[in-house]
Amino acid sequence: MLLALFASLLTPSVAAAASASKVPIVLAILTPDSPLEEGEYLWEPERAPAGKIEIVADVARDTLYVYRAGVEIGRTILIYGVDEKPTPLGTFPILQKKKDHISNLYHAPMPYMQRLTWDGVALHGSGDTVDNRYATHGCIGLPDEFAALLFRATKLGDRVTVTRNWLPQFYGA
Repeated sequence: MLLALFASLLTPSVAAAASASKVPIVLAILTPDSPLEEGEYLWEPERAPAGKIEIVADVARDTLYVYRAGVEIGRTILIYGVDEKPTPLGTFPILQKKKDHISNLYHAPMPYMQRLTWDGVALHGSGDTVDNRYATHGCIGLPDEFAALLFRATKLGDRVTVTRNWLPQFYGA
């Protein structure tokens, strides 16, 4: 029933784009009482206790969404690459995970690192600097607490889609 409701709400172009770009099918979303502030997050894994994890990082909305079996279980504010070092758009598998990683290029801590590309793009904790005054060198920076929760929930091969304006009809245009 919920799937049928969701499918009926999708415009044909959104449905086609979701299918073509291999983004997750969303069955249910979190409904926070107010917009998230920098450094805040929602984490409700009990909403979907089993199933495949898929992650969407929306760089236009500065937000990362986590789904399990199509049900949103997490959401947080993110930071992403500056204009000179942009975060690439596309769909990436988690290639490597390392709890205590130091960047080879920038010698900066990258706690709870989950590598998306072999040339250095990853999801990782960014401490207290997860607000719109900061940026990365192409990575997706997350609040450390959220990065730790996400690190424990994912496995190698889980899919991360980096996009712009993910499902605007549900998350506010």
